[in-house]
Amino acid sequence: MTERPNARAAASGVVISKMEWLAVLVSCAAASLVAILWSWHNGALLNYGDAVAHLHIARRVFDSHLPRFSQLGSVWLPLPHILFIPFVQVYSWWANGLAGVFPSAFAYLAACAGIYRLARRWLPPTAAALTLTFFAINPSLLYLQTTAMTEPLFLSEIIWITVLLVEWRGSLDINPNHSHRLLWLIALVLVAAVFTRYDGWIIAAISWIVIGITLARRGQLRSRAFWLASILVIAAPTFWFIYNQAAFGDWLFFMRGPYSAKAIEIRTSAPGFPPHPGWHNPWVSFLFYMKAAELDAAALAWGNTLLALCLLGAAWAWLTARRHRIAWALLLALPVPFYAYSVAYGSVPIFLPVWWPHSFYNLRYGIELLPALALGIGFAAQFVLDAVRQFKPHRSQARWAQSAAAVLFVLIGLNAFAMLREDPPVYVEGTRIIAAHRPYEIAIPPVLRALLAQHPGGVILMITSTDPEIVALTGIPLRQTINESDLGIYTSALAAPAAHAAFVLAFDGDDVDRAVHDHPAGLTVYRRFSTPGQPAVTLYVSDTPGA
Repeated sequence: MTERPNARAAASGVVISKMEWLAVLVSCAAASLVAILWSWHNGALLNYGDAVAHLHIARRVFDSHLPRFSQLGSVWLPLPHILFIPFVQVYSWWANGLAGVFPSAFAYLAACAGIYRLARRWLPPTAAALTLTFFAINPSLLYLQTTAMTEPLFLSEIIWITVLLVEWRGSLDINPNHSHRLLWLIALVLVAAVFTRYDGWIIAAISWIVIGITLARRGQLRSRAFWLASILVIAAPTFWFIYNQAAFGDWLFFMRGPYSAKAIEIRTSAPGFPPHPGWHNPWVSFLFYMKAAELDAAALAWGNTLLALCLLGAAWAWLTARRHRIAWALLLALPVPFYAYSVAYGSVPIFLPVWWPHSFYNLRYGIELLPALALGIGFAAQFVLDAVRQFKPHRSQARWAQSAAAVLFVLIGLNAFAMLREDPPVYVEGTRIIAAHRPYEIAIPPVLRALLAQHPGGVILMITSTDPEIVALTGIPLRQTINESDLGIYTSALAAPAAHAAFVLAFDGDDVDRAVHDHPAGLTVYRRFSTPGQPAVTLYVSDTPGA
């Protein structure tokens, strides 16, 4: 008898033994720990500028002149920063990036558990283990889960949304009370996704609409649980609009404010030229995103093969499983149309080393397709195992199937090894980002520490979001700076820098630099710093160092 996706198991749920779960969690925890130790040893926890910024935002909620909820900012959604808040209270964890590891590593483990549970809805243990292995040892994901980036958290959310939707649909025919409880869990995870990334808004809308359609077809649209949970789902984006209006005076500030993707595109684009490949071209945008997903999931030479196997596995699953159940897994493919549109019309560029302009930018977005690719690999593996059993003598079927499974595990391991040999693009992207900032992070903090030793408690006027690590490595709290998040205090300091700060750190062309040029009285140039490809930095000393 061959092992096939079981429709009845998909409806009623597959019983996974405690030993099976223990093996999953222990093996994934071991992989996570090895990656964390490697990242720590190589100083890679804070390679991404966005990771530094996420921790900076979390830290300033309490460590600022004006501690308040609106310190969470406007463009990035708040849940990741809220999760980082308890850990950034330990100053050393904020400075060295360890504060970002705890939520990200936990999210990675939750994602691994979710992808295995989802695979076991339709696949026997061997194929489900292949699915998990492909997902869990992916070098790009293993690196990201050592950082304060949002991808591990979001992957966990979209996987568990899919798991819960599949289980909810199966419970409708068996246990209505359980389906109501699952509906509330789905709503809660959707809210978490809405507050993590904007992709989550689309996932939430599509998921809830499909839930409504499913209930309507069964004559259950009047379900009290559905409408109460609907209020929760709708309230999440509504709250973000209200927050932006209350904190920044514009309910769409996250879309059209000075730090929005659109504003950044306008500032960085050359007049008369397309801002980036795929601009207003959905087909090119689609190709760029799919290539990014390939580079994040497979060795360079294996990308097209990986996609072909995943499509084969998806087609086999569609033909052998109950389609209305497995169709929920299509939610995992939603990043494809989302990013095809976002690159084309949403001011979200993706640059690839293999295609013009041969650079690294936003490559990590491709990691969002990893769960779909892993599930496709699992289905393709089961197709191979079934084929081996079908064409081998009955007495040797088990031996041949075991040999085939071993070969598949080896191939997945070789793919991960080849990616490590090539250096995962996600890691290279982060390394290139930190390389541009590191000269300043090495040169400026010692100088500031020497000045502060002479003038303890001296306040520094600077824009901290340009490079928050300068503050962290100097060893001072954020509230010892006057920065752009201090609103009225910052505006007053720009009008009279020497009267408000003992020291002024200005990056060429920023607000502080312009303020110094407009109001230079009482300031003396102490030192100038420069590095290729970055604005030069000037450190000024006030004539009233006790400011």
